[in-house]
Amino acid sequence: EVQLVESGGGLVQAGGSLRLSCAASGFTFDDYTIGWFRQAPGKEREGVSLISSSDGRTYYTDSVKGRFTFSSDNAKNTVYLQMNSLKPEDTAVYFCAADGAHLDGKYYLSNYYAMDYWGKGTLVTVSS
Repeated sequence: EVQLVESGGGLVQAGGSLRLSCAASGFTFDDYTIGWFRQAPGKEREGVSLISSSDGRTYYTDSVKGRFTFSSDNAKNTVYLQMNSLKPEDTAVYFCAADGAHLDGKYYLSNYYAMDYWGKGTLVTVSS
């Protein structure tokens, strides 16, 4: 059974930093695209960052480039999202998601519904 468990959310002031973690189990880590998505109140879920199983590259949505860093520890089956220079508009529930279909990374980033497995999410609140 695939399981994804997020942690690390919280309340932070604008300009601050947080690191999210996602512990994965139940699948072969390298065979899956895995990444972070977020959903702000009243908005559609969107892709933030992921590592693609089809090409091994890391992808970021434009609004977080230069501020967020995706990393993974394959030995621990864990991925991370280091979030720096946080802005109030980064406030959202952040979800870890995974999929084994080997689609293009950009496609996953723009089409969250292509991801098959989801964690329950962790709330990030950035105050101004």
